[in-house]
Amino acid sequence: EAALVALSFSGAIGLTFLMLGCALEDYGVYWPLFVLIFHVISPIPHFIAKRATYDSDATSSACRELAYFFTTGIVVSAFGFPVILARVSVIKWGACGLVLAGNAVIFLTIQGFFLVFGRGDDFSWEQW
Repeated sequence: EAALVALSFSGAIGLTFLMLGCALEDYGVYWPLFVLIFHVISPIPHFIAKRATYDSDATSSACRELAYFFTTGIVVSAFGFPVILARVSVIKWGACGLVLAGNAVIFLTIQGFFLVFGRGDDFSWEQW
């Protein structure tokens, strides 16, 4: 239960950084909110690979490695998107820094969720 509270708190901190990068008076541009799409789709390859390789006893499989590859591409894209927006002067570099900080916190929160709640073989979404 404490882990869930800590993950919720860190997710809120990450979203606060993201919103500050968009809503502060000096910045005022909401294009960086599109990184939320990357946050939502980043766990999807893992879910697909876990479902596809559920019966497999292998420590590594091509499906799981492909899921890692796609997840890495999604995460790198989430960090690259605000840098590109700042480079073409759509957002300011300060907003880019806040969005990158929010990305780091949110992705660490997502990873923490999988480390805390995804360990056991008897894992079910209904346990919390």
